[in-house]
Amino acid sequence: MSAPLLSLRDLTIGFGPNEAARRIGFDIAPGETLALVGESGSGKSVTALSVLNLLPPSATVSGRIAFDGTELVGANAATLRTIRGNKVGMIFQEPMSSLNPVHTIGRQIGEVLTLHQGLRANAARARTLDLLDAVGIPDPAGRIDDFPHQLSGGQRQRAMIAMALANDPKLLIADEPTTALDVTVQAQILDLLKTLQRQNGMAMLFITHDLSIVRRIADRVCVMTGGEIVETGPVETIFTAPQHTYTRHLLAAAPSGAPLIPDPDASRIIETTDLKVWFPIKRGLLRRTVGHIRAVDGVDLSIRKGETLGVVGESGSGKSSLGYALLRLIPSTGRIVLLGNDVQSRSWSALRPLRKHMQIVFQDPFGSLSPRMSVGEIVEEGLSVHMPRLSRTERTEKVAAALREVGLDPATAARYPHEFSGGQRQRIAIARALVLEPDFLVLDEPTSALDVSIQAQVIDLLRAVQARRQLSYLFISHDLRVVRALAHRLIVMRDGQVVEQGLAADIFAAPQEAYTRQLLAAALDLGAPPNVSAGTLPKAPTSE
Repeated sequence: MSAPLLSLRDLTIGFGPNEAARRIGFDIAPGETLALVGESGSGKSVTALSVLNLLPPSATVSGRIAFDGTELVGANAATLRTIRGNKVGMIFQEPMSSLNPVHTIGRQIGEVLTLHQGLRANAARARTLDLLDAVGIPDPAGRIDDFPHQLSGGQRQRAMIAMALANDPKLLIADEPTTALDVTVQAQILDLLKTLQRQNGMAMLFITHDLSIVRRIADRVCVMTGGEIVETGPVETIFTAPQHTYTRHLLAAAPSGAPLIPDPDASRIIETTDLKVWFPIKRGLLRRTVGHIRAVDGVDLSIRKGETLGVVGESGSGKSSLGYALLRLIPSTGRIVLLGNDVQSRSWSALRPLRKHMQIVFQDPFGSLSPRMSVGEIVEEGLSVHMPRLSRTERTEKVAAALREVGLDPATAARYPHEFSGGQRQRIAIARALVLEPDFLVLDEPTSALDVSIQAQVIDLLRAVQARRQLSYLFISHDLRVVRALAHRLIVMRDGQVVEQGLAADIFAAPQEAYTRQLLAAALDLGAPPNVSAGTLPKAPTSE
């Protein structure tokens, strides 16, 4: 057998008295893909970051990291510069945070080529165009001067891949590269990585918490929990005959179960007629309106008491805009009726009495919870606005009851959001919505960035709360596995319009529209082998 390209032995990473990773050891051969799998906090990302010495100064690292015969633990800056971005590329989890918002994607990719290949401006731009074309960004010449915020999530991730592969690295480290992407875009990114890997013969360290994509991408798997690798083996062996209890737990943690059967004669909580959300496109010195982005274009829907309406579609389909419009968080036209009240005709102040009846849980709980407020203050804030006659004791009791209902200890009310895990923060966001005893709840991708086991727990929690309170949900998601476990009815959106709607069970069993079939295939068949061809990645020039 050939010598391993990357070899870790007895790697231990600490932050003060706490060890984030202990005695980590594995090899990656040239051309091989190793998946590092585990839940948040298992030590996956710190292990990957340690390879390129990208950990903060407070981290202590012991053990060995050998890349292509070079020892990287304790290596000097000059040695690391020859490795980073040149022989080892890295794709980070969140491209919007990793890309510089004030530089175009062309400039950022060109910078990598200038630093490592010595290319001048024209040569760097020409190769950048080739790279953007190879990773599947349409009209590279028209997008090369775009800023990150002008690209979709999938396009930003493709730009990150182009940057990581610009210098033909021998090893690519991909840290959760498909988290929070649409299922169709996720499948395309995975296929792209495998295609480019075959073309260039590079090795890949793929980090994920989602076992459903491991079969598609990996040759071998290392399962991590609590900072340790508890099981290692070929993909098929891990999936068909897992040995460790934790591995079996991960495999069994996918969202399951079925939604509770609602009363078909229940009253309607909310309904819309011809709902539209059009954003103006303005051009020129006078900023004249030259067109509109039709985020939501004539949607009719109704949700009964105790019912969940699932809304699915790709990024840009109008899912979130629909949810925000229902709550009057963005301007819209058309009719919205909540509990028999015409929402659209009310002024902002006249709408306030209805606010307590309609609440929202956002996709990113860390971004939607104030870091300056304790959990108790966050949950109590709505009571102070909508139930001002409650005494201090009554508010405290309601906060404690809401925290208990979502599975949190009321004793944690004095703690702050950063002291909780991602799943716990999402429970806090749900408690903040439930404390007002709403009738209608918009759930905007509430599980997209959570581990699979935490996803299952949140879905079970939402089903239990719905059964107790007869709540009505608008559940927005791109993950059809999660939607299938919660939604009674389903609408499929594309380009602001509903392309298919009906009972969720019927649509999952026999989708009528080609777009719906495409979504279902991407969501439920991620274990299938890659079948999408990417462009040929041009070789990095050896000289200017």
